[in-house]
Amino acid sequence: MIKGKYNSLKMPELIHLEYRNKKAVESYLRFYHNHTKKLLLALFLFVVKASPIWVTPIITANIINILTNPDPDIIGALLTQFIIGSVFVLQNIPTHMWYIRVFSLVSREVERNLRSQLCTRLQHLSIPYHTNNKMGVLQIKVLRDVENVESMTRMLVDSMPMIIISFATAIVVTSIRAPQFLWFYLVTVPVAILIYQLVRKRMSEYNTDFRLSMEEMSGKIIEMLKLIPITRAHNVEHDELEKVNQKLEKVKTTGLRLDFLNSVYGSVNWVVFMMFNLIALFTAVLLCHKKIIHAGVGDVVLLTTYFNSITGSVMGLMNTLPMITKGLESVKSIGEVLECPDMEMNSNKPDIDEINGNFVFDKACYSYENNDKYAVKDFSLNVQEGETIALVGPSGSGKSTLMQLLIGFIRPQKGTIYIDGNNMNEIDLRSYRRFISVVSQETILFDGSIRENITYGSKNVTEAQLWEVIRSANLTEFVNALPEGLDTPVKENGARLSGGQRQRMAIARALLRNPRILILDEATSALDVESEALIQEALDRLIKGRTTFVVAHRLSTIRNADRIVVLDQGEVAELGTHEELMEKQGIYYRMVMLQSHEISASEAVNMGLRMEN
Repeated sequence: MIKGKYNSLKMPELIHLEYRNKKAVESYLRFYHNHTKKLLLALFLFVVKASPIWVTPIITANIINILTNPDPDIIGALLTQFIIGSVFVLQNIPTHMWYIRVFSLVSREVERNLRSQLCTRLQHLSIPYHTNNKMGVLQIKVLRDVENVESMTRMLVDSMPMIIISFATAIVVTSIRAPQFLWFYLVTVPVAILIYQLVRKRMSEYNTDFRLSMEEMSGKIIEMLKLIPITRAHNVEHDELEKVNQKLEKVKTTGLRLDFLNSVYGSVNWVVFMMFNLIALFTAVLLCHKKIIHAGVGDVVLLTTYFNSITGSVMGLMNTLPMITKGLESVKSIGEVLECPDMEMNSNKPDIDEINGNFVFDKACYSYENNDKYAVKDFSLNVQEGETIALVGPSGSGKSTLMQLLIGFIRPQKGTIYIDGNNMNEIDLRSYRRFISVVSQETILFDGSIRENITYGSKNVTEAQLWEVIRSANLTEFVNALPEGLDTPVKENGARLSGGQRQRMAIARALLRNPRILILDEATSALDVESEALIQEALDRLIKGRTTFVVAHRLSTIRNADRIVVLDQGEVAELGTHEELMEKQGIYYRMVMLQSHEISASEAVNMGLRMEN
């Protein structure tokens, strides 16, 4: 039954809707568009707290002038300058604390929001997107790239006001005391811009190369960690380390190239601006000596101090431009996720609040990217409520693809799938999945207790309900033998559990959801014969009254299925009950005979059965 929009997984306003097709700088500014007032307050507080930097040279110059041109009331004049200086210096304590408080609130809020939006986006991107992107690459976007953006913001807030106010204060004071000296300040800006423009494009390219090499390296290391048991079992540690070292070498090479460019850039800045300082000092003294400008000794110190401050600030800003480039590169990296259109497209579609379990597959087709051959081709089948459908066939025949279509991880490129008469392309699949339980051949457990793993995805579970599914999944003896029972910790992926125990926990998790549709993808593949028999009994009780789809290589587990669909190269090759298919003596018959060892593999091939890996 279709009703209103599905709200239990309500998606917040996503950043990508605002930043699509925007340049990196514009996208970066939009990250902070809801915090403008707080940022302005932080900038104001920064100016106030840093005011001694610009006031102290004036006070120093006044004191030197007082000493070189004695005032009758020299004590009073010096005391006045001391009081003024003290007020400006002491106010730094409260204003600095206030500034840090306001800025940190903005910075940490944006940092949290960015990571939240990235995680939200990743949750809503399609399964093929996650299949095509390594976990390490996505992890580095959520962690390292957001950190780079936050670091760039902190650096900009600490540097930009200093530069702007240093320039403004120096120009105003100089125009009053020695206007002939203004041209020294004005020369530094175009020189700084010229130096930056000379290396900007190369710096951006090197940052991109370094980011991509870091993503590749992170992805490879995560892959290596997952493969350690297989690597160790096959004695190929050296080969795996060679692959990792290749990625590490690439990171080193791109990093060295970027570091060298940054060092050249920084050293050129330093030399240029230090030369400006020397020239400014000697020019100021020479102009005063020649009486070209009329200024006291303190004024000469003031002019050179301001110029040193300006050149030092500009040099500091120029040296942070690599960090800005790095931060903007991270903005682009974040945008690759936030702007990716590869989503399930559930928004604004009606939800389903009730499911009976009737399916109609109408010539459904699907092919994977860069593959002209259909994984599933013209698949048509009517499934009635409560029916058990088994899917069998050689490896690569399309069984797993059909399961992904059924769950809604992928959508038919041709044809249609209907659930209770509703086109699955036209409903919110999140609401549909509330009525599904999936037990796959790859059991996924997280770092938590036995209780938390079994109840994952279910709410308000009573102890009676929990123990009922534990008994149904044949876990009672196992749980009772644990030192902490249901509260016993389980390491990530159930490292301390046997394959059968992990699989039975996954089955208990599925049982607890009390689904209308049950999907068993090699659900008993990890069990020994005894456990398989016990679980099969529980599953037989569970599937009664529920629409069930079973993918199985162990054909003995599907003899009682209402219908068995035999797939071959993505198409329906045979359809019927176990008895009907055995009578046909086709593909299914040969598979059964092969598994029961009544014919050999070579005989099965000679009879027409494909034996792909």
